[in-house]
Amino acid sequence: MAITSPRAALKRAELAGRLGCNLETIRYYEKIELLPEPARTASGHRLYSNEDQVRLRFILRARSLGFSVEDVRSLLGINDGRPSCAEVRALAEAHRGDIRKRIADLKQMDRRLGEIMAGCTGAETPDCALTDKLFEDS
Repeated sequence: MAITSPRAALKRAELAGRLGCNLETIRYYEKIELLPEPARTASGHRLYSNEDQVRLRFILRARSLGFSVEDVRSLLGINDGRPSCAEVRALAEAHRGDIRKRIADLKQMDRRLGEIMAGCTGAETPDCALTDKLFEDS
């Protein structure tokens, strides 16, 4: 893949800076083939096209919403072609269900920790109701 106009392409550091990610993130997505191998200059520098930038932004946004790498792969249609809107919605609904389950689990942990902390005086002594509760056989 040749880039004819250097102004149309970004080097990896420029791309990382523009999208607010680090260089290793871009390398990783190339390694696992979420990002295609970019064009190179005669001296071997990678050059990322606008299309690469759009794709990386999509990946970063999907990952920021908690989608797994495999989910992103599906959303991009890497394995089976571009998914239908119905397939994307089903994937998003399943993911949202997972998020809600984690939120419920975190709320339960918060509640239990609060109950345990209620018995803790916070005194400057080695005796602590909180650690006693954690050591408790229940």
